[in-house]
Amino acid sequence: MQFYLHDPVATVVQPVQRLVGYRRIPLEAGPRCQVRLVLPADLASFTGRDGRRVVEPGALELRISASSTDARFTVPLQLTGPVRTLDHTRRLHPSVTVEQL
Repeated sequence: MQFYLHDPVATVVQPVQRLVGYRRIPLEAGPRCQVRLVLPADLASFTGRDGRRVVEPGALELRISASSTDARFTVPLQLTGPVRTLDHTRRLHPSVTVEQL
């Protein structure tokens, strides 16, 4: 599984989508699993016009894909709160856990 973010409302031009995480999940035919993704808001950050790394409130799309051109699910997200400036301590990795059902 690959996880992409799309930010249609950023104040600066963004890529169509950015890979923010992935996890290989080997499954045989038949079994099911539950995938839990914890996505830090810091992963939605970008370099603003003033050269600082920021997270802006607004609409995002999380795309869950088999590849960059094969989105299987799209989940609308909404970031709330004020614009936040980040530093070197920003969180760069999502947490992905898999539980067999």
